[in-house]
Amino acid sequence: MPSAGKRRRREDRRGGAEPDATIVDERQAGRAVAAAAIGNTVEWFDFGVYSYIAVVISQVFFPAANPTAQLLSTFATFAVAFLVRPLGGFFFGPLGDRIGRRTVLATTMVTMALGTLSIGLIPSYATIGIWAPVLLLVARLVQGFSTGGEYGGAATFVSEYAPDRRRGFMASWLEFGTLTGYSLGAGLVTLLTVAMSPQDLLTWGWRIPFLLAGPLGIIGLYLRFRLEESPAYRASSGAQQPSATWRGLRTIFGEQWRPMLKCIGLVLVFNVTNYMLTAYMPTYLTAVLGFQHTSALSLVLVTMVLVMGLIVVLGRFSDRIGRLPIAGLGSAALVVLSFPAFLLIGVGSTAAVVGGLLVIGLTLICFSSTMPSTLPALFPTEVRYGAVSVGFNISVALFGGTTPLIAEALVAATGMRSVPAFLLVVAGVVGLVAVWATREPAGRALPGSKPTATDREEARERVEEERESE
Repeated sequence: MPSAGKRRRREDRRGGAEPDATIVDERQAGRAVAAAAIGNTVEWFDFGVYSYIAVVISQVFFPAANPTAQLLSTFATFAVAFLVRPLGGFFFGPLGDRIGRRTVLATTMVTMALGTLSIGLIPSYATIGIWAPVLLLVARLVQGFSTGGEYGGAATFVSEYAPDRRRGFMASWLEFGTLTGYSLGAGLVTLLTVAMSPQDLLTWGWRIPFLLAGPLGIIGLYLRFRLEESPAYRASSGAQQPSATWRGLRTIFGEQWRPMLKCIGLVLVFNVTNYMLTAYMPTYLTAVLGFQHTSALSLVLVTMVLVMGLIVVLGRFSDRIGRLPIAGLGSAALVVLSFPAFLLIGVGSTAAVVGGLLVIGLTLICFSSTMPSTLPALFPTEVRYGAVSVGFNISVALFGGTTPLIAEALVAATGMRSVPAFLLVVAGVVGLVAVWATREPAGRALPGSKPTATDREEARERVEEERESE
Protein backbone atom coordinates (compact mmCIF):
# COMPACT_ATOMS: atom_id res chain seq x y z
CA MET A 1 0.00 0.00 0.00
CA PRO A 2 1.56 3.38 -0.97
CA SER A 3 2.60 5.74 1.76
CA ALA A 4 0.73 8.98 2.43
CA GLY A 5 3.68 10.96 1.00
CA LYS A 6 3.64 8.98 -2.23
CA ARG A 7 -0.11 9.40 -2.51
CA ARG A 8 0.24 13.17 -2.08
CA ARG A 9 2.99 13.39 -4.71
CA ARG A 10 0.94 11.30 -7.14
CA GLU A 11 -2.07 13.50 -6.46
CA ASP A 12 0.02 16.60 -7.14
CA ARG A 13 1.11 15.19 -10.51
CA ARG A 14 -2.48 14.37 -11.52
CA GLY A 15 -3.85 17.70 -10.41
CA GLY A 16 -4.93 17.19 -6.86
CA ALA A 17 -6.53 19.39 -4.25
CA GLU A 18 -5.77 21.02 -0.97
CA PRO A 19 -8.73 21.51 1.37
CA ASP A 20 -9.12 25.07 0.04
CA ALA A 21 -7.18 25.02 -3.24
CA THR A 22 -6.63 22.99 -6.41
CA ILE A 23 -3.12 21.94 -7.44
CA VAL A 24 -2.46 21.39 -11.14
CA ASP A 25 0.55 19.86 -12.83
CA GLU A 26 2.21 22.40 -15.12
CA ARG A 27 3.02 19.82 -17.79
CA GLN A 28 -0.58 18.66 -17.86
CA ALA A 29 -1.74 22.27 -18.06
CA GLY A 30 0.64 22.81 -20.97
CA ARG A 31 -0.85 19.84 -22.81
CA ALA A 32 -4.31 21.29 -22.19
CA VAL A 33 -3.21 24.55 -23.79
CA ALA A 34 -1.84 22.72 -26.85
CA ALA A 35 -4.96 20.60 -27.25
CA ALA A 36 -7.24 23.62 -26.97
CA ALA A 37 -5.15 25.85 -29.23
CA ILE A 38 -5.14 23.32 -32.08
CA GLY A 39 -8.91 23.83 -32.42
CA ASN A 40 -8.41 27.57 -32.84
CA THR A 41 -5.66 26.83 -35.34
CA VAL A 42 -7.96 24.64 -37.46
CA GLU A 43 -10.82 27.14 -37.23
CA TRP A 44 -8.68 30.08 -38.27
CA PHE A 45 -6.78 28.14 -40.89
CA ASP A 46 -10.13 27.97 -42.65
CA PHE A 47 -10.83 31.67 -42.06
CA GLY A 48 -7.41 32.63 -43.39
CA VAL A 49 -7.94 30.53 -46.49
CA TYR A 50 -11.49 31.80 -47.04
CA SER A 51 -10.55 35.46 -46.57
CA TYR A 52 -7.49 35.29 -48.79
CA ILE A 53 -9.13 33.29 -51.54
CA ALA A 54 -12.50 35.09 -51.43
CA VAL A 55 -12.05 36.57 -54.92
CA VAL A 56 -11.41 33.09 -56.39
CA ILE A 57 -14.27 31.50 -54.43
CA SER A 58 -16.64 34.16 -55.73
CA GLN A 59 -15.75 33.13 -59.29
CA VAL A 60 -16.02 29.39 -58.56
CA PHE A 61 -19.35 29.32 -56.75
CA PHE A 62 -21.36 32.28 -58.08
CA PRO A 63 -22.47 33.42 -61.57
CA ALA A 64 -20.16 35.85 -63.34
CA ALA A 65 -22.71 38.53 -64.29
CA ASN A 66 -21.49 41.12 -61.75
CA PRO A 67 -18.10 40.98 -60.00
CA THR A 68 -19.34 43.17 -57.12
CA ALA A 69 -22.37 40.92 -56.63
CA GLN A 70 -20.06 37.90 -56.70
CA LEU A 71 -17.91 39.34 -53.94
CA LEU A 72 -20.88 40.42 -51.83
CA SER A 73 -22.36 36.92 -52.22
CA THR A 74 -19.11 35.39 -51.00
CA PHE A 75 -19.03 37.63 -47.94
CA ALA A 76 -22.73 36.98 -47.35
CA THR A 77 -21.96 33.24 -47.28
CA PHE A 78 -19.15 34.01 -44.86
CA ALA A 79 -21.53 36.03 -42.66
CA VAL A 80 -24.48 33.62 -42.78
CA ALA A 81 -22.34 30.88 -41.23
CA PHE A 82 -21.89 33.14 -38.23
CA LEU A 83 -25.62 33.45 -37.76
CA VAL A 84 -25.83 29.77 -36.76
CA ARG A 85 -22.92 30.04 -34.34
CA PRO A 86 -25.27 30.98 -31.46
CA LEU A 87 -27.24 27.79 -32.20
CA GLY A 88 -24.00 25.85 -31.83
CA GLY A 89 -23.31 27.72 -28.63
CA PHE A 90 -26.81 26.97 -27.32
CA PHE A 91 -26.31 23.28 -28.10
CA PHE A 92 -22.66 22.55 -27.32
CA GLY A 93 -22.17 25.03 -24.45
CA PRO A 94 -24.69 23.64 -21.93
CA LEU A 95 -23.75 20.14 -23.13
CA GLY A 96 -20.15 20.86 -22.11
CA ASP A 97 -21.40 21.82 -18.64
CA ARG A 98 -23.39 18.57 -18.40
CA ILE A 99 -21.16 15.84 -19.85
CA GLY A 100 -17.73 17.45 -19.71
CA ARG A 101 -15.49 19.80 -21.62
CA ARG A 102 -13.23 17.20 -23.25
CA THR A 103 -15.96 15.15 -24.97
CA VAL A 104 -17.69 18.17 -26.45
CA LEU A 105 -14.41 19.73 -27.62
CA ALA A 106 -13.52 16.49 -29.40
CA THR A 107 -16.91 16.55 -31.15
CA THR A 108 -16.56 20.16 -32.29
CA MET A 109 -13.04 19.41 -33.53
CA VAL A 110 -14.24 16.61 -35.82
CA THR A 111 -17.30 18.47 -37.10
CA MET A 112 -15.35 21.64 -37.78
CA ALA A 113 -12.65 19.80 -39.75
CA LEU A 114 -15.25 17.89 -41.80
CA GLY A 115 -17.04 21.12 -42.71
CA THR A 116 -13.81 22.67 -43.98
CA LEU A 117 -12.77 19.52 -45.82
CA SER A 118 -16.12 19.30 -47.61
CA ILE A 119 -15.69 22.78 -49.16
CA GLY A 120 -12.70 21.45 -51.05
CA LEU A 121 -14.86 18.69 -52.55
CA ILE A 122 -17.79 20.77 -53.86
CA PRO A 123 -18.05 21.07 -57.68
CA SER A 124 -18.08 24.56 -59.20
CA TYR A 125 -21.08 26.62 -60.36
CA ALA A 126 -20.10 25.87 -63.95
CA THR A 127 -20.45 22.15 -63.20
CA ILE A 128 -23.59 21.83 -61.07
CA GLY A 129 -25.15 25.29 -61.24
CA ILE A 130 -27.12 26.59 -58.26
CA TRP A 131 -26.22 23.53 -56.18
CA ALA A 132 -22.65 24.82 -55.87
CA PRO A 133 -23.48 27.88 -53.72
CA VAL A 134 -26.13 25.83 -51.88
CA LEU A 135 -23.58 23.17 -50.88
CA LEU A 136 -21.06 25.87 -49.99
CA LEU A 137 -23.65 27.41 -47.71
CA VAL A 138 -24.39 24.04 -46.08
CA ALA A 139 -20.69 23.45 -45.44
CA ARG A 140 -20.34 26.92 -43.94
CA LEU A 141 -23.38 26.28 -41.72
CA VAL A 142 -21.78 23.05 -40.45
CA GLN A 143 -18.60 24.98 -39.73
CA GLY A 144 -20.50 27.73 -37.97
CA PHE A 145 -22.55 25.34 -35.85
CA SER A 146 -19.51 23.38 -34.66
CA THR A 147 -17.45 26.52 -34.12
CA GLY A 148 -20.23 27.74 -31.84
CA GLY A 149 -19.05 25.26 -29.23
CA GLU A 150 -15.33 25.57 -29.91
CA TYR A 151 -13.99 28.89 -28.64
CA GLY A 152 -16.02 29.09 -25.44
CA GLY A 153 -15.06 25.51 -24.58
CA ALA A 154 -11.38 26.00 -25.37
CA ALA A 155 -11.15 29.19 -23.32
CA THR A 156 -13.02 27.53 -20.45
CA PHE A 157 -10.88 24.40 -20.60
CA VAL A 158 -7.56 26.28 -20.52
CA SER A 159 -8.71 28.77 -17.88
CA GLU A 160 -9.83 25.94 -15.60
CA TYR A 161 -6.48 24.18 -16.00
CA ALA A 162 -4.32 27.28 -15.58
CA PRO A 163 -2.93 28.42 -12.21
CA ASP A 164 -4.48 31.70 -11.09
CA ARG A 165 -1.17 33.58 -11.35
CA ARG A 166 -0.47 32.41 -14.92
CA ARG A 167 -3.96 32.26 -16.44
CA GLY A 168 -3.45 35.27 -18.69
CA PHE A 169 -0.25 33.88 -20.18
CA MET A 170 -1.53 30.33 -20.67
CA ALA A 171 -4.90 31.35 -22.11
CA SER A 172 -3.27 33.82 -24.51
CA TRP A 173 -1.79 30.84 -26.38
CA LEU A 174 -5.32 30.20 -27.69
CA GLU A 175 -5.13 33.41 -29.70
CA PHE A 176 -1.57 32.66 -30.70
CA GLY A 177 -3.07 29.49 -32.17
CA THR A 178 -5.69 31.65 -33.86
CA LEU A 179 -3.15 33.81 -35.67
CA THR A 180 -0.96 30.79 -36.38
CA GLY A 181 -3.86 29.08 -38.14
CA TYR A 182 -4.78 32.27 -39.96
CA SER A 183 -1.18 32.86 -41.04
CA LEU A 184 -0.75 29.26 -42.19
CA GLY A 185 -3.94 29.45 -44.25
CA ALA A 186 -3.15 32.88 -45.63
CA GLY A 187 0.46 31.94 -46.31
CA LEU A 188 -0.56 28.80 -48.18
CA VAL A 189 -3.00 30.74 -50.35
CA THR A 190 -0.34 33.37 -51.04
CA LEU A 191 2.14 30.65 -52.01
CA LEU A 192 -0.38 28.99 -54.32
CA THR A 193 -1.24 32.36 -55.88
CA VAL A 194 2.42 32.98 -56.68
CA ALA A 195 3.26 29.44 -57.77
CA MET A 196 0.20 28.67 -59.91
CA SER A 197 -1.28 30.27 -62.97
CA PRO A 198 -4.58 32.11 -62.36
CA GLN A 199 -6.40 29.48 -64.44
CA ASP A 200 -4.98 26.53 -62.47
CA LEU A 201 -5.77 28.27 -59.18
CA LEU A 202 -9.33 28.87 -60.33
CA THR A 203 -9.76 25.35 -61.69
CA TRP A 204 -8.35 23.18 -58.90
CA GLY A 205 -5.61 24.87 -56.87
CA TRP A 206 -8.01 26.65 -54.52
CA ARG A 207 -9.15 23.25 -53.19
CA ILE A 208 -5.78 22.30 -51.71
CA PRO A 209 -5.97 24.39 -48.48
CA PHE A 210 -9.47 23.13 -47.65
CA LEU A 211 -8.47 19.50 -48.14
CA LEU A 212 -5.67 19.91 -45.58
CA ALA A 213 -8.25 20.41 -42.83
CA GLY A 214 -8.71 16.63 -42.57
CA PRO A 215 -5.18 15.84 -41.29
CA LEU A 216 -5.24 18.88 -38.98
CA GLY A 217 -8.51 17.65 -37.47
CA ILE A 218 -7.05 14.20 -36.78
CA ILE A 219 -4.08 15.75 -34.95
CA GLY A 220 -6.41 17.91 -32.85
CA LEU A 221 -8.64 14.96 -32.00
CA TYR A 222 -5.64 12.91 -30.85
CA LEU A 223 -4.40 15.70 -28.58
CA ARG A 224 -7.80 16.26 -27.02
CA PHE A 225 -8.51 12.63 -26.25
CA ARG A 226 -5.21 12.36 -24.37
CA LEU A 227 -6.38 14.82 -21.71
CA GLU A 228 -8.40 14.45 -18.54
CA GLU A 229 -11.25 16.76 -17.66
CA SER A 230 -10.29 20.14 -16.21
CA PRO A 231 -9.70 20.21 -12.44
CA ALA A 232 -12.48 22.73 -11.87
CA TYR A 233 -15.01 20.58 -13.72
CA ARG A 234 -13.91 17.43 -11.86
CA ALA A 235 -14.24 19.26 -8.57
CA SER A 236 -17.75 20.45 -9.42
CA SER A 237 -18.98 17.17 -10.93
CA GLY A 238 -20.55 16.18 -7.65
CA ALA A 239 -22.33 19.49 -7.34
CA GLN A 240 -25.70 20.30 -8.86
CA GLN A 241 -25.37 20.45 -12.65
CA PRO A 242 -28.10 21.54 -15.07
CA SER A 243 -29.82 18.30 -16.14
CA ALA A 244 -31.09 19.61 -19.47
CA THR A 245 -29.98 22.17 -22.03
CA TRP A 246 -32.99 24.40 -21.48
CA ARG A 247 -32.34 24.51 -17.74
CA GLY A 248 -28.75 25.53 -18.37
CA LEU A 249 -29.89 28.27 -20.73
CA ARG A 250 -32.52 29.42 -18.22
CA THR A 251 -29.77 29.77 -15.62
CA ILE A 252 -27.53 31.63 -18.06
CA PHE A 253 -30.13 34.17 -19.16
CA GLY A 254 -32.07 34.34 -15.89
CA GLU A 255 -29.28 34.52 -13.32
CA GLN A 256 -26.24 35.49 -15.36
CA TRP A 257 -27.64 38.23 -17.59
CA ARG A 258 -25.37 40.98 -16.21
CA PRO A 259 -22.09 39.14 -16.91
CA MET A 260 -23.64 38.01 -20.20
CA LEU A 261 -24.02 41.64 -21.32
CA LYS A 262 -20.41 42.32 -20.34
CA CYS A 263 -19.31 39.26 -22.29
CA ILE A 264 -21.18 40.39 -25.41
CA GLY A 265 -19.65 43.88 -25.18
CA LEU A 266 -16.10 42.59 -24.72
CA VAL A 267 -16.48 40.13 -27.57
CA LEU A 268 -17.91 42.85 -29.83
CA VAL A 269 -14.85 45.09 -29.61
CA PHE A 270 -12.53 42.10 -29.91
CA ASN A 271 -14.16 40.57 -32.97
CA VAL A 272 -15.05 43.65 -34.97
CA THR A 273 -11.34 44.52 -34.83
CA ASN A 274 -10.38 40.93 -35.56
CA TYR A 275 -12.55 40.46 -38.63
CA MET A 276 -11.84 43.91 -39.97
CA LEU A 277 -8.15 43.03 -40.16
CA THR A 278 -8.20 39.32 -40.93
CA ALA A 279 -11.32 38.89 -43.05
CA TYR A 280 -11.88 42.22 -44.77
CA MET A 281 -8.52 43.92 -45.30
CA PRO A 282 -7.20 41.55 -48.01
CA THR A 283 -10.27 42.28 -50.12
CA TYR A 284 -10.27 45.99 -49.19
CA LEU A 285 -6.72 46.42 -50.45
CA THR A 286 -7.58 44.63 -53.70
CA ALA A 287 -11.10 45.83 -54.49
CA VAL A 288 -10.99 49.35 -53.03
CA LEU A 289 -7.36 50.47 -53.29
CA GLY A 290 -6.49 48.54 -56.44
CA PHE A 291 -3.56 46.50 -55.12
CA GLN A 292 -2.54 43.39 -56.93
CA HIS A 293 -4.16 40.40 -55.25
CA THR A 294 -0.83 38.81 -54.29
CA SER A 295 0.52 42.08 -52.89
CA ALA A 296 -2.60 42.61 -50.77
CA LEU A 297 -2.37 39.09 -49.37
CA SER A 298 1.30 39.51 -48.55
CA LEU A 299 0.87 42.86 -46.77
CA VAL A 300 -1.82 41.60 -44.39
CA LEU A 301 0.08 38.38 -43.79
CA VAL A 302 3.27 40.28 -42.92
CA THR A 303 1.28 42.39 -40.46
CA MET A 304 -0.13 39.33 -38.72
CA VAL A 305 3.26 37.68 -38.43
CA LEU A 306 4.80 40.85 -36.99
CA VAL A 307 2.24 41.19 -34.19
CA MET A 308 1.40 37.58 -33.31
CA GLY A 309 4.43 37.03 -31.06
CA LEU A 310 3.32 39.91 -28.85
CA ILE A 311 0.10 38.13 -27.87
CA VAL A 312 1.73 35.84 -25.30
CA VAL A 313 3.99 38.69 -24.13
CA LEU A 314 0.94 40.81 -23.32
CA GLY A 315 -0.79 37.74 -21.88
CA ARG A 316 2.06 37.31 -19.41
CA PHE A 317 2.06 41.06 -18.72
CA SER A 318 -1.68 40.92 -17.97
CA ASP A 319 -0.93 38.53 -15.09
CA ARG A 320 1.09 41.36 -13.53
CA ILE A 321 -0.89 44.53 -14.23
CA GLY A 322 -4.35 43.10 -14.99
CA ARG A 323 -6.42 42.33 -18.07
CA LEU A 324 -8.61 45.44 -18.03
CA PRO A 325 -5.89 48.11 -18.42
CA ILE A 326 -4.70 46.37 -21.59
CA ALA A 327 -8.21 45.85 -23.00
CA GLY A 328 -9.12 49.44 -22.09
CA LEU A 329 -6.04 50.74 -23.89
CA GLY A 330 -7.04 48.81 -27.00
CA SER A 331 -10.58 50.20 -26.88
CA ALA A 332 -9.33 53.76 -26.52
CA ALA A 333 -6.91 53.23 -29.40
CA LEU A 334 -9.79 52.19 -31.66
CA VAL A 335 -11.66 55.40 -30.89
CA VAL A 336 -8.63 57.63 -31.46
CA LEU A 337 -6.60 55.85 -34.13
CA SER A 338 -9.03 54.05 -36.48
CA PHE A 339 -9.59 56.91 -38.92
CA PRO A 340 -5.89 57.88 -38.97
CA ALA A 341 -5.06 54.23 -39.65
CA PHE A 342 -7.42 54.05 -42.63
CA LEU A 343 -6.22 57.41 -43.96
CA LEU A 344 -2.66 56.09 -43.73
CA ILE A 345 -3.64 52.91 -45.58
CA GLY A 346 -5.36 55.07 -48.19
CA VAL A 347 -2.05 56.76 -49.07
CA GLY A 348 -1.38 53.60 -51.03
CA SER A 349 2.37 53.17 -50.64
CA THR A 350 3.64 49.90 -49.21
CA ALA A 351 5.12 51.55 -46.12
CA ALA A 352 1.93 53.51 -45.43
CA VAL A 353 -0.29 50.47 -45.84
CA VAL A 354 1.85 48.35 -43.51
CA GLY A 355 1.91 51.21 -41.00
CA GLY A 356 -1.89 51.51 -41.01
CA LEU A 357 -2.34 47.75 -40.77
CA LEU A 358 0.10 47.59 -37.86
CA VAL A 359 -1.96 50.17 -35.96
CA ILE A 360 -5.02 47.94 -36.28
CA GLY A 361 -2.98 44.82 -35.56
CA LEU A 362 -1.40 46.21 -32.39
CA THR A 363 -4.85 47.27 -31.22
CA LEU A 364 -6.18 43.79 -31.90
CA ILE A 365 -3.60 42.05 -29.71
CA CYS A 366 -4.74 44.11 -26.72
CA PHE A 367 -7.89 41.98 -26.92
CA SER A 368 -6.34 38.75 -28.21
CA SER A 369 -4.01 38.61 -25.23
CA THR A 370 -6.66 39.22 -22.56
CA MET A 371 -10.08 37.96 -23.67
CA PRO A 372 -9.40 34.19 -23.44
CA SER A 373 -8.72 34.58 -19.70
CA THR A 374 -11.24 37.37 -19.05
CA LEU A 375 -14.42 35.85 -20.51
CA PRO A 376 -14.41 32.55 -18.52
CA ALA A 377 -13.83 34.56 -15.34
CA LEU A 378 -17.24 36.21 -15.76
CA PHE A 379 -19.20 33.02 -14.97
CA PRO A 380 -19.34 30.23 -12.32
CA THR A 381 -18.14 26.71 -13.10
CA GLU A 382 -21.55 25.04 -13.47
CA VAL A 383 -22.55 27.26 -16.43
CA ARG A 384 -19.16 28.57 -17.60
CA TYR A 385 -18.86 26.62 -20.86
CA GLY A 386 -22.45 27.38 -21.84
CA ALA A 387 -22.40 31.03 -20.85
CA VAL A 388 -19.12 31.85 -22.61
CA SER A 389 -20.20 29.95 -25.73
CA VAL A 390 -23.61 31.62 -25.90
CA GLY A 391 -22.38 35.14 -25.15
CA PHE A 392 -19.37 34.86 -27.43
CA ASN A 393 -21.34 33.55 -30.39
CA ILE A 394 -24.27 35.93 -30.08
CA SER A 395 -21.81 38.80 -30.27
CA VAL A 396 -19.74 37.27 -33.07
CA ALA A 397 -22.85 36.47 -35.12
CA LEU A 398 -24.32 39.95 -34.82
CA PHE A 399 -21.18 42.07 -34.96
CA GLY A 400 -18.03 40.11 -35.82
CA GLY A 401 -18.90 37.89 -38.75
CA THR A 402 -20.94 40.63 -40.39
CA THR A 403 -18.07 43.14 -40.26
CA PRO A 404 -16.67 42.38 -43.77
CA LEU A 405 -20.14 42.48 -45.31
CA ILE A 406 -21.10 45.76 -43.60
CA ALA A 407 -17.73 47.37 -44.36
CA GLU A 408 -17.95 46.41 -48.05
CA ALA A 409 -21.55 47.63 -48.24
CA LEU A 410 -20.62 50.98 -46.60
CA VAL A 411 -17.81 51.55 -49.06
CA ALA A 412 -20.09 50.67 -51.99
CA ALA A 413 -22.86 52.96 -50.71
CA THR A 414 -20.78 56.01 -49.74
CA GLY A 415 -17.72 55.77 -51.96
CA MET A 416 -15.61 56.77 -48.93
CA ARG A 417 -12.46 54.72 -48.56
CA SER A 418 -12.13 55.41 -44.83
CA VAL A 419 -15.72 54.65 -43.85
CA PRO A 420 -14.94 51.17 -42.40
CA ALA A 421 -13.09 53.00 -39.61
CA PHE A 422 -16.47 54.10 -38.29
CA LEU A 423 -17.22 50.50 -37.32
CA LEU A 424 -13.99 50.34 -35.32
CA VAL A 425 -14.74 53.60 -33.50
CA VAL A 426 -18.18 52.36 -32.45
CA ALA A 427 -16.65 49.07 -31.31
CA GLY A 428 -14.07 50.97 -29.26
CA VAL A 429 -16.79 52.94 -27.44
CA VAL A 430 -18.64 49.72 -26.60
CA GLY A 431 -15.37 48.20 -25.42
CA LEU A 432 -14.66 51.07 -23.04
CA VAL A 433 -18.11 50.69 -21.46
CA ALA A 434 -17.70 46.93 -21.09
CA VAL A 435 -14.22 47.26 -19.56
CA TRP A 436 -15.48 49.88 -17.11
CA ALA A 437 -18.31 47.55 -15.98
CA THR A 438 -16.09 44.47 -15.52
CA ARG A 439 -14.28 43.44 -12.36
CA GLU A 440 -10.55 42.79 -12.78
CA PRO A 441 -10.06 38.99 -12.94
CA ALA A 442 -6.25 38.78 -12.94
CA GLY A 443 -4.79 36.77 -10.06
CA ARG A 444 -8.20 35.71 -8.76
CA ALA A 445 -9.80 32.29 -8.57
CA LEU A 446 -12.49 31.62 -11.15
CA PRO A 447 -16.03 32.17 -9.79
CA GLY A 448 -17.29 29.04 -8.07
CA SER A 449 -13.82 27.46 -8.05
CA LYS A 450 -11.10 27.13 -5.48
CA PRO A 451 -7.80 29.00 -5.91
CA THR A 452 -5.56 27.13 -8.37
CA ALA A 453 -1.80 26.72 -7.99
CA THR A 454 1.09 24.55 -9.14
CA ASP A 455 2.31 23.35 -5.73
CA ARG A 456 1.28 23.31 -2.09
CA GLU A 457 3.26 26.39 -1.10
CA GLU A 458 1.67 28.48 -3.84
CA ALA A 459 -1.71 26.98 -2.93
CA ARG A 460 -1.39 28.20 0.66
CA GLU A 461 -0.40 31.66 -0.57
CA ARG A 462 -3.36 31.79 -2.94
CA VAL A 463 -5.79 30.72 -0.20
CA GLU A 464 -4.50 33.51 2.03
CA GLU A 465 -4.80 36.04 -0.78
CA GLU A 466 -8.38 35.02 -1.46
CA ARG A 467 -9.29 35.28 2.20
CA GLU A 468 -7.76 38.75 2.44
CA SER A 469 -9.66 39.93 -0.63
CA GLU A 470 -13.03 38.86 0.75
